[in-house]
Amino acid sequence: MESSGFLFQAFIYLGAAVVSVPIAKRLGLGSVLGYLLAGVIIGPHVFRFIGDARGDVMNVAQFGVVMMLFLVGLELRPNVLWRLRGPIFGSGTLQVVVTALICAVFALCFHLAIGPAIAIGLILSDSSTAIAVQSLSEKGWLNTKGGQTSVAVLLFQDLAVIPILAVIPFLAAAHPAAAAATHSATWVQVLLVLTTVAAIVIGGRFLVGPVFHFLALTRLHEIFTAAALLLVVGIALAMQLIGLSPALGTFLAGVVLAESEYRHELEADIEPFKGLLLGLFFVSVGASIDLSLIQSQPLLMGSLVIGLLLVKAAVLYAIGKISRLENSQNFTFSLALAQGGEFAFVLVAFAVHNQVFDQAIGDRLIAVVALSMVAAPFLFTINEFWIQPRFSSRLRQRQADPIDEINPVIIAGVGRYGAVVARLLNAQMIKTTVLDFDPEQVDLIRKIGFKVFYGDATRHEMLAAAGAAQAKLLLIAIDDIESSLGLVHLAQTHFPNLTLLVRAKDREHAYRLIKMGVKNIFRETLESSLEMSVQALRALGFGAYRAYRVAQTFKEYDEETVRMLAEYYGTDEKDFLGRVRKRVQTLDELFESEQKATSGPDSAWERPKAAEEPEARS
Repeated sequence: MESSGFLFQAFIYLGAAVVSVPIAKRLGLGSVLGYLLAGVIIGPHVFRFIGDARGDVMNVAQFGVVMMLFLVGLELRPNVLWRLRGPIFGSGTLQVVVTALICAVFALCFHLAIGPAIAIGLILSDSSTAIAVQSLSEKGWLNTKGGQTSVAVLLFQDLAVIPILAVIPFLAAAHPAAAAATHSATWVQVLLVLTTVAAIVIGGRFLVGPVFHFLALTRLHEIFTAAALLLVVGIALAMQLIGLSPALGTFLAGVVLAESEYRHELEADIEPFKGLLLGLFFVSVGASIDLSLIQSQPLLMGSLVIGLLLVKAAVLYAIGKISRLENSQNFTFSLALAQGGEFAFVLVAFAVHNQVFDQAIGDRLIAVVALSMVAAPFLFTINEFWIQPRFSSRLRQRQADPIDEINPVIIAGVGRYGAVVARLLNAQMIKTTVLDFDPEQVDLIRKIGFKVFYGDATRHEMLAAAGAAQAKLLLIAIDDIESSLGLVHLAQTHFPNLTLLVRAKDREHAYRLIKMGVKNIFRETLESSLEMSVQALRALGFGAYRAYRVAQTFKEYDEETVRMLAEYYGTDEKDFLGRVRKRVQTLDELFESEQKATSGPDSAWERPKAAEEPEARS
């Protein structure tokens, strides 16, 4: 068997990962660094288990990045993207432009022409989405302010690859005629890109849902999984055929499908493949590091890597200050994106192909980017153990508590909402198992004398350990909307015996819960706002009974409205807002007609008040 055979390479890659990653995790270095070091060890410059080309395994491994961006897209519904438009297009644009300019100026110091210098600056402005998202998720920082800002900037960087690919051919200073010849071809490329993107959006909007519905009726899970993989691979292939990054196409498809009823099923099917292939990608990156180049110029290469990390971290920290991030979150943001990105490998090859700079410069760039990616896990470790403890103990890693009891009620989330429910049930001698993923909140509740377990209820093993298979009720009072929806899907899929009572933070959250089939939904501010309304009406002279009736009528009508509008939520925005206005108008007409019917001195709404008066006088 030849050493370059696909199966042999796959065996070496998987064996290296299985050995190195657990060791790295045990040493507290994280899985990403374990994969990268495994690649270095089996690479062509240490044990030489794999050759320079790395063959088909690298091509397969790159689909880990593709699948990761598809899953990131699934988490970012269009309205979430709109909410993050400031960080995406503000912080993202600022980061790419400023970093590219600074790196270009440094490149000019090495006597490069302006075109190649700008190309190098644009290439080095990118950060590794794969490393940043994976590491932020591992540390539990993905939903923090710093984590969300990091994801927003990463999204802009990924989107910026398209115009960068379009600009690079024009930066070939040594071949202006060749650059001019590409001008007309660029417009054809733009047309192809727009057509492909339109096809992805329209297909994802109108075709994928019916197809997956048909496949779901077969009740063959493997066919659904095959269809999910077919969707990702097909979109990646289409983007590759038009000369663009497959990862960007699958990210766009993920955003389009973010509102699909099959979103959680797609996530569950793609996640295992994503994790394995992403690990292989990191091994490939480690194997791509040219150690002979580093050994021949250690001082220069080390200075370039450290300089890149410092420049990007400084630029990001300044942007975080402008965005008014807290210091603790700003360090997470700036250190998470300080390394080079995986798209640099694509952009370097593209630049060399278009003769923007020669292969020698390309090799140095690849080595610098790869070494910065190796350094990234160390930056996360520094942030976790040296920097964050100076601000708060909240981000420290903590093992989930072992659960030693099985109770009929499980409560997920013991914040300002869940704590009230848990206390009331316990006061009635109803035993509950309370879970919360906020270490500070858990410690505070325990000091009060309340029993609560630290753990992530959105993880299957944690929910199973809490006795979900035997419990009767699951009360979901989690603050984070996406985590709440994920837990609902988890419970519906694996623990159908549970009756779900779910807190909704707002109307949008309620709409999405209704679409998932949840019947018992409790909007957290509805009751308290109605109670305030009753008191306001009484202070203005309304009788107690009339004020209560007005509030009750409003509540019943509003709950009916939410369930009615849920059917249209996420469809045509203009039509949806029109229906909202119609319901508001109908409510006004309802109150107006009731007021006319009860406007006499013997009003039925006022009689209870009159009946109270003799008793008060006596």
